[in-house]
Amino acid sequence: MGFTALGLSAPILRAIQEQGYVTPLPIQLQAIPAVLEGHDVMAVAQTGTGKTAGFTLPILECLRAGSLVKNNHIRVLILAPTRELAAQINENVIKYSRYLRVSTFVVFGGVKINPQKMRLRQGSDILVATPGRLIDLYNQNAVKFSQLEVLVLDEADRMLDMGFILDIRRILNMLPKQRQNLLFSATFSDEIRELAKGLVNEPVEISVTPVNSTATTVEQCIYPVDKGKKAFMLVRLIKDGNWRKVLVFSRTKHGANKLAHYLNDQGIAAASIHGNKSQGARTRALADFKSGQVRVLVATDIAARGIDIPQLPQVVNFDLPSVSEDYVHRIGRTGRAGESGKAISLVCADEAIYLFSIERLIKQVLPRIELVNFTLSAQLPELKLDTTPIKARRPTKSKLGSSDKTRSCENAHKHKSIGINQRNLGSKRKKSIASGSRQGGNHLGAEGQNISGSGKAVQRHRVRTVNKSIV
Repeated sequence: MGFTALGLSAPILRAIQEQGYVTPLPIQLQAIPAVLEGHDVMAVAQTGTGKTAGFTLPILECLRAGSLVKNNHIRVLILAPTRELAAQINENVIKYSRYLRVSTFVVFGGVKINPQKMRLRQGSDILVATPGRLIDLYNQNAVKFSQLEVLVLDEADRMLDMGFILDIRRILNMLPKQRQNLLFSATFSDEIRELAKGLVNEPVEISVTPVNSTATTVEQCIYPVDKGKKAFMLVRLIKDGNWRKVLVFSRTKHGANKLAHYLNDQGIAAASIHGNKSQGARTRALADFKSGQVRVLVATDIAARGIDIPQLPQVVNFDLPSVSEDYVHRIGRTGRAGESGKAISLVCADEAIYLFSIERLIKQVLPRIELVNFTLSAQLPELKLDTTPIKARRPTKSKLGSSDKTRSCENAHKHKSIGINQRNLGSKRKKSIASGSRQGGNHLGAEGQNISGSGKAVQRHRVRTVNKSIV
């Protein structure tokens, strides 16, 4: 089935075709009709599954025939947890709306607010925003919601983890009750379902992926190494393998800065991105990485959300994540579009508890590779794979800040339908749509990339440490 069978108009189909996409992905096959019919939607989907097009395309189709937006008003609000993801979504909206008279704008913290206020005076059909900056703009009467028709929460699980739950509830109280609601999350956790109770009404539930799976195109391995020798090992791997483009994950901002500085001292062009970097610095670092001026991009998990890097051959976990699900998110950056990729983790003995939690999550014991001349002072223990389910821990609530820049967890951690057909409000039964089979041809990915197969939805697992803090 092609995009023409989904009820999309010629201008949108033309934009899709110019991007080189032919066959819809499973989530697009299921989400697009549901949104066009005016249903609320709850979908399990991660970055790389094509979810952005899954809600953007039908929204654009519906906006074509709507009323003109008033000054300072918006018709569609898309909330995203990070600046990078918000910017990426907006870029995709621009691509798909190329032949439509639809306006879109993105707002986030870390930049001056006055230019955003000036632009919003014109109104915008679609506004992509991070929660903190949206609240700031609302408090200054720069944005109004009386014309709002659709609310999208993208990566809702990540927003809860970042402590945005109070912000989200505050935003929901600002919005008109009559609206269409679309919620996308990596998992239907208890926290997400609790949030959904006050958000969606008789939603279509969509799940397109096996839980906690990793792509078969990604070759995974670990290198046991002492903590103090990780940087030396990374330099050797980069130089011996002649790696030209590497995304390295650090658990902390300070660690990201320190590692990038060390790599530059070793003659390897590197840059770091994290929540304390200005938006301009983050944008420049990413642009330099994409162009090849920088070989290594060192990032924290939050800063890397929404980053679109095509054909990324290697991902390195300099530090293992304390949240097992983040491992799946990280390595999902490579091995896309049918390309092969490598996910390499540098693991010290202190990180064994994180490693075992990850292996339990993905139900796979990761192969170990010993590098010559790297003798271990403390052996990394090996345990038999334990598949006993891990009980998820509720995310902690953070204090309400004044902007997105102060809200990052890196510092700690009946609606009006714009669809073609009105839904039957008398129906009490939830509609559940199972996963579609893999489709052939070129696919429209969430970040505007050609990808194949289904994405990955994962359960969130956290590691508890007893009488010991592992850094």
